Amino acid sequence: MNNAIGIVEMYGFVTAITAADAAAKAADVKVIAIDTNKPANAEAEEVPLITAIKVQGEVSAVKAAVDAAVLAANTVSGVICSHVISGPTDDTQTMAERISVGKDIVGQIKMNA
Repeated sequence: MNNAIGIVEMYGFVTAITAADAAAKAADVKVIAIDTNKPANAEAEEVPLITAIKVQGEVSAVKAAVDAAVLAANTVSGVICSHVISGPTDDTQTMAERISVGKDIVGQIKMNA
């Protein structure tokens, strides 16, 4: 069984970096990914960048990290939603480690050391 995964979705990259920093400082977790979501019609419409951070660790640490990330993100632009998955399956783990690099390009970042 994999360690818990916490996800916090918010508006903007600066907010995501602020939230990830708060999460990493609040508890013993790894920031495993930062995703951005830019809709296909973003050039035609004024659409804010939606960003999600993903952290991983023991359940209690992930809950504390998510709480800290939510508080930090709310001081910048606000949180859309947050969630903790206490025992992700292998498939969920694989999906959590993937990040969106562009509209139709998928990449992966290494786990934090």
